[in-house]
Amino acid sequence: EVQLVESGGGLVQAGGSLRLSCVASGISFDDYAIGWFRQAPGKEREAVVCSSFSDDSTYVAQSVEGRFTISSDIAKKTAYLQMNALRPEDTAIYYCAARPGQEALDEDAYDYWGQGTQVTVSK
Repeated sequence: EVQLVESGGGLVQAGGSLRLSCVASGISFDDYAIGWFRQAPGKEREAVVCSSFSDDSTYVAQSVEGRFTISSDIAKKTAYLQMNALRPEDTAIYYCAARPGQEALDEDAYDYWGQGTQVTVSK
């Protein structure tokens, strides 16, 4: 059974940093792609950073380019989203998602989702 569990969210001041974790079970990072999505209050869910671990390709949304980075720890079966220079507009619920094969930007392409973790950035 595939399971994704996010953690690491919280309240930070603008300019601060957070590191989100996504612990996966039932999948192999060699065969799956991981996507980080977020949904802000009153907004639709959007792709933030997506990466395929089979072909080592990565997508980064323009709004977070240079600030957010995806990485993984194979031994711990964990994907990370390092978020630096956070802004109030980054406030959202952040989700980890997985799908077999290459990364995709459309949330409908992902088969498995975590429960989400809240990130709040104050001025």
